Amino acid sequence: MTSLVPFLLFLHVMGAILAFGPTFAYSIMGAMAGREPQHANFSARQVEAIGNKLVYPLAIFQGVTGVLLIWAASFDLRAAPWLAIGIVLYAIALTYSLTVQRNALHRLIELSSTPPAPGTPPSPEIPATVKKIQRGGMFLGVLIVVIVFLMVVKPTF
Repeated sequence: MTSLVPFLLFLHVMGAILAFGPTFAYSIMGAMAGREPQHANFSARQVEAIGNKLVYPLAIFQGVTGVLLIWAASFDLRAAPWLAIGIVLYAIALTYSLTVQRNALHRLIELSSTPPAPGTPPSPEIPATVKKIQRGGMFLGVLIVVIVFLMVVKPTF
């Protein structure tokens, strides 16, 4: 099965670039939406569409290609703690993004779908939800960077 390793590695690396690259642009989109609140709902819906059509499917694809790589290369996880740690962090990131982060984004879309009546201030829940999404994005960004570090450096413990 070692003949499959280069092909699977290519798919794994390309999947990572396509899945996680766009997520680093979310903070730019969010900041722009914050400066132009009339466009916040559109921006949030863009993030949702990118997540649903690109990030989430390819993030799951990462797990599939990762398992196939381990199998094809006959990798012993006990001999590679960096890989075991990376897998655990991947599971945490995927679970968090598909539950907490996704639900917060859906809540923001819901809150920003209808503009407040003239003279009525926007819901105070909007900034709180935005902060939750920002904190979650930072958490996920750090996890991605740590996972990439582990996969590239392969530190020994």
